Amino acid sequence: MDLGDVANHNRAAWNRQSREGNEWTRPVDSATIARARRGEWEIILTPTRPTPRSWLGDVRGRDVLCLASGGGQQAPILAAAGARVVSFDLSEEQLAKDRRVAEGAGLELDLVQGDMADLSDVARESFDLIVNPVSTVFVPDVRPVWRECHRVLRPGGTLLTGFMNPLFYLFDHDEARESGSLVARYPLPYAETEPESIPPRRREAVSRGEAAEFSHSLEAQIGGQLEAGFVLVGLYEDSWTDEATLLNALTPTFLATRALRTPR
Repeated sequence: MDLGDVANHNRAAWNRQSREGNEWTRPVDSATIARARRGEWEIILTPTRPTPRSWLGDVRGRDVLCLASGGGQQAPILAAAGARVVSFDLSEEQLAKDRRVAEGAGLELDLVQGDMADLSDVARESFDLIVNPVSTVFVPDVRPVWRECHRVLRPGGTLLTGFMNPLFYLFDHDEARESGSLVARYPLPYAETEPESIPPRRREAVSRGEAAEFSHSLEAQIGGQLEAGFVLVGLYEDSWTDEATLLNALTPTFLATRALRTPR
C-alpha cells in the first residue's frame, strides 16, 4: 500500500467496522446521556481506565474538539455535559452515529469529516480542549497531528490523547496466543504499508481491508507534543485484556497524556 492511500484505506476500513459494530463504534445509550446531563459522566482515552475528571475540568460552555473519536461515544457525552462539541473523524459512518445519538437526545453537535493530520478547515485557536482517544496508531506520521492540535487550541488549552505502547508491535500476537509465548520478531518503527515486515495474518487482514496500523516511538508521541509547543502536565498507563494480547500480563499496553498549550 502506498502511503498516499492510507487515509482512504483506513476510512473504508472504519466505515466497515462501524457497520459491523466494533466495540469502539457502539453508541452510548440514553441512560448514559441522562447521567451526563446530571454531571455524572466519564470518558476514556485508553481501553479500560477512565480519564481523570481533573484532566477535563468543568466542560460546561467550553469549546471541545473530539478528534478521531466518532462512533456515538465521547462527543455526545461531552455535549450532554454542557460542552460545545465538534466531532472530527475520517469515517462518515462513525460521524453518523454521533449524529444519531445527538439528534435522539436533542443535543447540539457539529460534525466534520477529515484526516486528523490535516485540520486546515478548522480555524486557528478555536478550542479550549481536544479529546483524542487511541487513534494516532492509524496515521503514518504522528507529528503533524500534534502541530495541528497546537494550532487549533487557544493559549492555555488542553490536549488529551491516548496511544499504544510501541512495544506492542514487536510481536505477532496471533502466534503468541497459539504458542503461549511472546517472541520479539518485528523491528520498530512498525508500518503496515511494508507487507514483508508485518505478521502474516495482519498482512492478510490489511489486504482484505482492515485498517492499517503504525507504531510511533515515544519520542514521536511525547517528544512530538513538546516539539509542537505543548507542555506535558500528566501521564498515566493502561492495560488491555489478556485475550487481546499476552503482553498485557507483562507491561501496560497504552499510555495517555495531558498537555497544555501555554499562554503567550
